[in-house]
Amino acid sequence: MYIGIIDMDRKESGVSSLLEYLFISGIMILFIVITVPLVTSIFIEQPTNQLTTTAFVDIGNGVSTRIVDLYALIPGPNDADITTKFDIPDDVAGRDYMVEIEQGSTVVVSRGDYETKASLGGISISTMGSTGGRTSASGLNMIRYKNPL
Repeated sequence: MYIGIIDMDRKESGVSSLLEYLFISGIMILFIVITVPLVTSIFIEQPTNQLTTTAFVDIGNGVSTRIVDLYALIPGPNDADITTKFDIPDDVAGRDYMVEIEQGSTVVVSRGDYETKASLGGISISTMGSTGGRTSASGLNMIRYKNPL
């Protein structure tokens, strides 16, 4: 039997096929071992991080809008006690997060090393009293404005 230009015995042809399969299988297993850890970061973590960033921007803008709407209802120099309740998602990509109203005019939505800031649309501490607070995302959340004269 002739394979290429080498004359092989019948006894050796079975061994060469076996070695060929072993070499190819070994190379494929090595390829899989190298690529499997990369697949997790490329196909799972990157889309999750992109979803988290987009969701945090949406949540921050939604909370900011609710606060601005509440301030629009305040009746000027009169006594006022206005409370509004709103719901935000319990988790983003299966993980908890925090929503903070920084002293001044910023809504901060954060979790671990991800943080998104949204402006309160021109409302600051100098114009409408003090703002501040922190909440987790579970259940109904409340914004309360109390202006006793």
